[in-house]
Amino acid sequence: MQNQMGSDALPPKTCTIDRLITVKPDIEKVLSGQKTATRRNGRYADVGEIMTLEGHDFVIDKVYSQSLGELTDEHAKQEGYSNVEEYKESILSSHPGMPWLPQMRVWVHEFSPDKKK
Repeated sequence: MQNQMGSDALPPKTCTIDRLITVKPDIEKVLSGQKTATRRNGRYADVGEIMTLEGHDFVIDKVYSQSLGELTDEHAKQEGYSNVEEYKESILSSHPGMPWLPQMRVWVHEFSPDKKK
């Protein structure tokens, strides 16, 4: 189920946008155009909000909930990986002890370069 409406249709944010992408390899993937979405266990941004990474602005285009079991290779490519298995291995290596449960829900934040600048 995709919710691409304004923040009034979404639950409150659980964190701030400046914490959405903080890992250097992920920042580099965003800056190179390889990464156009990120999945988090909470909601970090509203649609239309601006994320700034190393002086470059990106606008949040969509925010919606998704289960890990719904992930496809296309979703993994949005994250900058070749396929779901590669993405899964990366996530589990970053979060030791975290289980990969198909029913676990995450918040997807899709973004694109801010063309207003």
